[in-house]
Amino acid sequence: MQIATPETWYESRGVGDGITWICEPHVQEYYRCNIWHVRGRDRDLLIDSGMGVVSLREQIPLLSGRPILAVASHTHFDHIGGHHEFPDRAVHPDEAEILAHPTRVGTAAEKYVTSDHFLTRLPPGDWDPLRYENAPAPATVLLSEGSVVDTGDRSFEVLHLPGHSPGSIALYERASEILFAGDVVYDGPLAYDVDNPAEMQQYVASMKRLLDLPVRIVHGGHYPSFDGACMGKIIRGFLDEFDR
Repeated sequence: MQIATPETWYESRGVGDGITWICEPHVQEYYRCNIWHVRGRDRDLLIDSGMGVVSLREQIPLLSGRPILAVASHTHFDHIGGHHEFPDRAVHPDEAEILAHPTRVGTAAEKYVTSDHFLTRLPPGDWDPLRYENAPAPATVLLSEGSVVDTGDRSFEVLHLPGHSPGSIALYERASEILFAGDVVYDGPLAYDVDNPAEMQQYVASMKRLLDLPVRIVHGGHYPSFDGACMGKIIRGFLDEFDR
């Protein structure tokens, strides 16, 4: 397998509404985290930060020179790898310990990062999937249900939506009806543990919360963005299968 250069590890493009999409193109789509940057008046937001195998701040100029709050939608390995590069970091209290002291088990890397099967090119440097782990990035802000993330000119409500993970959150901008959904809902195969009844009960409740939320566009943790009608279809399909 070929080795990527640091300069080609990330791609980015604007998607409107002052939002930039950043991704790691050499990661297979199912594992490829969407990294979202939101431009604000007083500070910017970074929602998730990828695997962290190449410096995000060094390769994406947009992330330098302004105050940024790095929000973790949850603490799986593919979403928090670059958080340590940002001094201001936020996460739900239920996963603050993982962000501060990540382990391969706690971040799910032990389950998924066991070989190079999820890559199309290897990261540069001394890459070894069995030694891969996230760097500690203790939260400076805890985002509970009902918290508000403010950029000076934009305001995002925090929705605690457990199921995919205990501390999964989404950010909702009511004025624009934009939802940053993390891994709670996206337009691809959703990840959940059907053998964990308590977790599935939480996931069903979280999906029901989202069903009636006015949403214009969803920027999820994986796969392309989609509109509110598509979100409703995804959620209803999930509930048809699991809301017994």
